[in-house]
Amino acid sequence: MTAGRPVRTGVLGAASIAWRRVLPAMAQCPDIELVAVAARDAERAGRFADRFGCAPVSGYEALLARDDIDAVYVPLPAALHHEWTARALRAGKHVLVEKPMATTAREARELVTLAERGGLVLRENFMFLHHPRHEAAAKLLNDGRIGELRSLHAAFCIPPLPAQDIRYVPELGGGALLDAGVYPLRTAIRFLGGTLRVTGATLRTRAADGLDLSGQVLLASNEGVLVTLDFGFEHSYAARYSLWGSHARISTEQAFSPSAQHRPVLVLEEQDHTEQFLLPAAAQDLRCVADFAAAVRGDGAAAGPEEARWRADAVTTLELVDQVRARAVRVNTDG
Repeated sequence: MTAGRPVRTGVLGAASIAWRRVLPAMAQCPDIELVAVAARDAERAGRFADRFGCAPVSGYEALLARDDIDAVYVPLPAALHHEWTARALRAGKHVLVEKPMATTAREARELVTLAERGGLVLRENFMFLHHPRHEAAAKLLNDGRIGELRSLHAAFCIPPLPAQDIRYVPELGGGALLDAGVYPLRTAIRFLGGTLRVTGATLRTRAADGLDLSGQVLLASNEGVLVTLDFGFEHSYAARYSLWGSHARISTEQAFSPSAQHRPVLVLEEQDHTEQFLLPAAAQDLRCVADFAAAVRGDGAAAGPEEARWRADAVTTLELVDQVRARAVRVNTDG
C-alpha cells in the first residue's frame, strides 16, 4: 500500500461487536478508512454502511474481490473465522479477525502459514491486550514487588445469554471455552509465555448437545508457576486476574472489557500493607485498531518479531484450547 495513506478496510460480516465496539473505533482512527461492509443480508449491510459512511456490499466474495481494500476485519462466528480469513489472505488482504483466530490449533497454523507466505499482517482482535494496565502489572512483577511469581488466577464469567444467541450454537463455534475462556487463557500467555500446558480441566456441558457452558482449567508453566482459570455463561459478571508471588499479590478487576472512561486499579497486597495504583483511562478498542493499522502501514512489519509474537500467541491459545477439550471432565447439566 502507499506509504502515508490510511489503511483502506473492508468488513466481512455485520456482527454486534462490529457495530458496538470495533467500527466506531475504526471510524475514530485517522490511519483507517472504512471502505465497505459486506453481509449476507443486504438490509443489514445497508444499515452498517449508512452509520459508518462506507459502501454496502452483498456477499463476502464481492468484498474480497475489490481492489480498493488493503485489509479486512472479520467479525463472523468463530466457526467461520478460518474459512474467511484464509480467503482474505489468499486475496492479498491483511486481516484483523475476531478472537479466537480459528477453532483449532491446526486451523490457526494454516492461517499463520498463509500470512507468512503473503507477507501479510494477521492479528486477532483481543482488545484487552492493548490496555496499558497489563504493562503496569508486568512492570510491578518484573521489578520484584511481589517476589517470585507462584501462581496466576484469571476469570471471565458472564450471566446467561439470550436463548437465540449464536454462542449457544455448536455449529457456529459456540460455547464458553471459545468465547469467554480464551480471555483468561490469553492472560496466562501474556504473563507466562508459551510454555504452558494443561494439567486438568472441567467443563459444565449442556446435556442436549454437549455445548460447554462454563469451565475451570489448571495449567502449569515450565518454570513451575501454577495457573487456575474460570470462565462461563452461568455466573454473575467477573473479569479479573491476580498474580500471586512469594511476598505479595497484584490483582485487578474489570480486566477485559472496560469502557474507555474506566480508570483501572492495580491492588498490591503484602502481609501488612496494601497499596493501590490508580491508572489512567485508555480506549483499548481504539488502541487495538490503531496498532493493527500501524503494522499494516509499517514497511516489512508483517515479517518482524512483533507480528511473529502475535501469530505465535494465537496458535498457543488454540493449542491450549485443544488440550482442554482432550483432558476435560465433562459434567452434564440441563442448562
